[in-house]
Amino acid sequence: MTRIVAAPLTAAAFAPFGDVLEASGEPDKIINQGQCGRYHDLAGLDFSDGRAGISLFHANPRHLPYRLDMVERHPAGSQAFIPMTHQPFLVIVAPDVDGRPGQPLAFVTAPGQGVNYRRGTWHGVLTPLHDPGLFAVVDRIGEGANLEEVWFDEPYEVVAS
Repeated sequence: MTRIVAAPLTAAAFAPFGDVLEASGEPDKIINQGQCGRYHDLAGLDFSDGRAGISLFHANPRHLPYRLDMVERHPAGSQAFIPMTHQPFLVIVAPDVDGRPGQPLAFVTAPGQGVNYRRGTWHGVLTPLHDPGLFAVVDRIGEGANLEEVWFDEPYEVVAS
């Protein structure tokens, strides 16, 4: 089984696959009578049709080492995962190589970080590392197929750095 070492999630490392969502640095604007910092427009939402919707996902926690046997992508829309706790989660992505996933990469978020996968990005399933695995998800709501899955002939093992 090929081993993948999960690295800390950074905006630079994740840039080919989407956006890192986090409230870091100085806010773009101070609002609400000076009591709130706004970090504005952090994700490039992209839908071929349909509309943006907000859903809640409650996923079972997983543990490292993690067996990766499948990735998926959504050709008709981006998909953002925003944790509703300050617990890290595992993020797995893979470059597209002629319509198939290439060598996967794995990241562990810092508490409070979320991600937005670009439309068509190969990624692992939602993988919280702690309970509760509660997430707000912003993605495409609409008719038609928007899910492709690829199962690996040989699974990968994702381990901590």
